[in-house]
Amino acid sequence: MDPLDQAKDIVTTAQRIAVLSGAGLSTASGIPDFRGPQGLWTKNPGAEAMTDLETYVTDDAVRQLAWQNRLHSPMWAATPNAGHVALVELERSGRLVGIVTQNIDGLHQAAGSDGDLVVEVHGSAHRSMCLRCGHEQPIDLVLQRLKGGDLDPRCTEGEVACAGLLKSATISFGQQLHPLSMPRAAAIARSCDVLLCLGSTLGVYPVASIVPLAKDNGAKLIICNKGATSMDDLADVLISGDLAEVLPQLLSS
Repeated sequence: MDPLDQAKDIVTTAQRIAVLSGAGLSTASGIPDFRGPQGLWTKNPGAEAMTDLETYVTDDAVRQLAWQNRLHSPMWAATPNAGHVALVELERSGRLVGIVTQNIDGLHQAAGSDGDLVVEVHGSAHRSMCLRCGHEQPIDLVLQRLKGGDLDPRCTEGEVACAGLLKSATISFGQQLHPLSMPRAAAIARSCDVLLCLGSTLGVYPVASIVPLAKDNGAKLIICNKGATSMDDLADVLISGDLAEVLPQLLSS
């Protein structure tokens, strides 16, 4: 049987579907992934340094370049694609128990997904945070300062400005996850009867740990990705293709 047809048979009878989404879901929206053939780190290995917290904090040049990359990111012009929209339709059917996403682009919510069902394990690029006092604000406020010539913006919170380093409210290497992210993700994995893994190589932990967790709790596993993942051997069905094309077909009633 064709893998897509096989997966559709599983999805059609499922009652509690969970989603784990990665960068491959957003490539059709114009946001490059990281490790793919055209990925940000593949084309520019030095860019990975900007995602290391210690380097970000200690190297002024890296931090300023990181802010310029944020300012000019293709993410701000990106809109949800048909894959995101298909997941909204799944939610409306009442069978979606949650979306655990590695993405920081907010496209699930922009497509219409209920924010309460979306666990952004790696944070959100739409907010900034102070590394000293923890204050968060819309990142647009910081980007406006960059446009005005502030190359290394600092926190202005408080009667006496905090002056702490700012960064996007995303999780860098060496930075702790939000304490509720993985417990929420694990609860979703335990509650589902089907887990859809979409556009992820499943090589980043701890988020990838929910895949064997779901399997151990009896869930069927469908992996949709361009290229192999580190957990293909666990899959009940493997589908290769553009998620903006595959998901509408897979999730159509």
